[in-house]
Amino acid sequence: MTQFYHTPAAIEVAFDDENLVANAGLLLVSTLASKLGLDALISERVDLTGRVGGANPASKSLTLIHAMVAGASHIDHVDMLRAGASSKLLPFRVAAPSTLGTYLRSFTSCHVRQLDEVIEEELTRAWTMGLAPGDDPLVIDIDSTICEVSGYHKQGAAYGYTKKLGYHPILAVRSDTGEVLHCRMRKGSANTQRGTKRFVQELIARCRRIGATGKITIRFDSGYQSEATLKELERLGISYTMAVHANAKGIKSLVEDIDSDSWTPIDYTENGEAQVAETTYKGRRLIIRRTRLIGDQAELFPNWRYFGFVTDLEGSAIELDQFHRNRARIELSIKDLKEGAGLEHIPSGKFHANGAWLAHAVIAHNLTRQVSYLGTITPRESMVIARSFRNHFISLVGRLVNRSGKMILRTPARWPWAKAFIRALITLRTLEPVPI
Repeated sequence: MTQFYHTPAAIEVAFDDENLVANAGLLLVSTLASKLGLDALISERVDLTGRVGGANPASKSLTLIHAMVAGASHIDHVDMLRAGASSKLLPFRVAAPSTLGTYLRSFTSCHVRQLDEVIEEELTRAWTMGLAPGDDPLVIDIDSTICEVSGYHKQGAAYGYTKKLGYHPILAVRSDTGEVLHCRMRKGSANTQRGTKRFVQELIARCRRIGATGKITIRFDSGYQSEATLKELERLGISYTMAVHANAKGIKSLVEDIDSDSWTPIDYTENGEAQVAETTYKGRRLIIRRTRLIGDQAELFPNWRYFGFVTDLEGSAIELDQFHRNRARIELSIKDLKEGAGLEHIPSGKFHANGAWLAHAVIAHNLTRQVSYLGTITPRESMVIARSFRNHFISLVGRLVNRSGKMILRTPARWPWAKAFIRALITLRTLEPVPI
C-alpha cells in the first residue's frame, strides 16, 4: 500500500465535525464513576442549598473531576468536554466554566468537609471492589507540597519556608496504590507540622472505617518531627518511621558516639558510599544513614552527611533504612496531582473554593489509579503514572456513530494500547455496582 504525504501548508483545517469526541478515553472513568454511584453520592453528601450556584452539585463536580482526569488545570479547560460529541459520552450534563466558577465560590469550610466525606465514601466503594488492604499491612506516607500562585488577591496564599507565594496542603497517600486517603488545604504560611496530630487522628479513623483491618505504618520526613505526634501514634497503636534532624544538638552527639565498627556498608551510587548504624534516642530506636562521595568527586564534598529516623518497627537497620527511603514514592503522587489532576494551578481568589478544588483533584487522582488497577491496566505492584495513563488511554480522539440504533465509539486503527483499553472497559463493566 502506497502512503502519500502532504506538506503542512497543503492541509486545510475545519472544526466542524459534530460527531467527534475529544478525550474519548474518559469512557473508562465514567464507567467506573457510574459503578461507584458518584452521581448519587455527591447529590446526597454535598448540600449547597441557599448558596448561589449550589444547585445540582453532582453534574458540576463530575464535570470538574472528568476534566481534571483529562488534564484540565484551569476552570475554562472544561470546555473541551463540550466540544463535538464529547458530552454525549458522559452520563451527566456537562457544566460551563462560568457555572463551575460560581459553584466553587459557593463552598464554605463546612461544604468542603462534605466533599471530604465524598472522598471517604468513594474510597470505601472502590476498596470493596478489590482494592481494600484488608488484613494486609497498610503503609501510608504523609507529606505536604507548595502550590505556587501568582498575584496577591488569593485568600490564604502566603510565603512559607520555600519563600514562594502559594498554599501548603497536607496529604496522606497509600504507598502501594498511590491513592490519596486524606487531604487538607492550608495557608501558604502554615508550618509543615501544623495540624498534623489532628490530621493523623482523622486519617487512622478513616482507614479503619473504609476497610483497613491490618497493621498500619506511617512514614514522615523530618519536617513532621514532633514528640506529640509520636505519642499519639503510639497511643493509637500505629507504627511509624519519622525522620529527624540528624544535625540537631542532641542527635548529633549520639551519632558521634557510635563506634566505627558499628557502621554497616549498604549499596549506593558508583561515585559514593553509604553506611547505616543504629542507636537509641529518647527511648526509641534511631536508625542513622551516612553518605559521602568517593574518588575525584570527594574533593567537592569529602565529609559524611547524616540522615536519621526514629521507628518502632522490627528488622535490621539496613531493611528499615530501605523501607523508610521508599517513602519517596509519595513524590510521584504529588507530581501526578499537579500534572495529572489539576493541582498545578489554584484558580480562585476564595480560600474555601480552592479547598474544594483540591478535593476534586484528589477524587480525579484516585479515579485514575482505581481505573488502572481495577481495569487491570497496571499490575498492583507497579505505580500508575498519570501522564502516561492519560496519553495511552484518555487522550483519544473518537467518532460517535449510530449504527442501526447501536452507539459505537470509533477510535484510531492500530492504536498501540487498544487491547489494554478494551480489556479494561470490559473488566470495569463487569464489576458489580456498589449497593446504594
